[in-house]
Amino acid sequence: MITQFRTIADRSEGFYKEKGSKFIGIALPVDDLDAVKYSLDEIRQQYYDARHHCYAYILGNDGSEFRVNDDGEPNHSAGDPILGQIKANNLTKTLVVVVRYFGGTKLGVSGLVNAYRTAASEALKNAGIKTEIITTKVRLDYAYETTNDVMRLINDFQLVIVNQKFETSCQAICEVSVENIERLKQKVVLLKNTGSEIELTFTN
Repeated sequence: MITQFRTIADRSEGFYKEKGSKFIGIALPVDDLDAVKYSLDEIRQQYYDARHHCYAYILGNDGSEFRVNDDGEPNHSAGDPILGQIKANNLTKTLVVVVRYFGGTKLGVSGLVNAYRTAASEALKNAGIKTEIITTKVRLDYAYETTNDVMRLINDFQLVIVNQKFETSCQAICEVSVENIERLKQKVVLLKNTGSEIELTFTN
């Protein structure tokens, strides 16, 4: 089971120049396809006068969704080397765009591969890489008299409270690391067997 993933913290840039052509690498954290589309539109507007806007991205907690685009460059000369750098850093939820300003001299496929790979690599070198813990939401329904048991659960399993209400019947919606789900379920069953009025439900 995947319990965490690596991504970048902020937008960053890198630069490479070869025979007059300028390659600007831009790395961005993206959560989903909508974020990818928004970022691509923004970069195309910012660098509207560039010859090519080549890119690659990886999405999903497990890095299972990815795409490359050569944007008019020879097949596999731009998107694939960009993607290779994202994979080399073991990243997901990451988009890298390399913008090319043509300098008048053709570089050949091997030259393009090196240029796009280097620009992507430089952008990612300048990005802060972080590890994200994968979480899911749970709802705890419990009697007011069980509050102390619930507070211990929250503390012991490092639950992050999203919403909470105290009434005759209390409720807490929390985020829990997927790594701790089974242990949390077992602990709730143990508490119920010893008389605590508490129910655990998984929610969205």
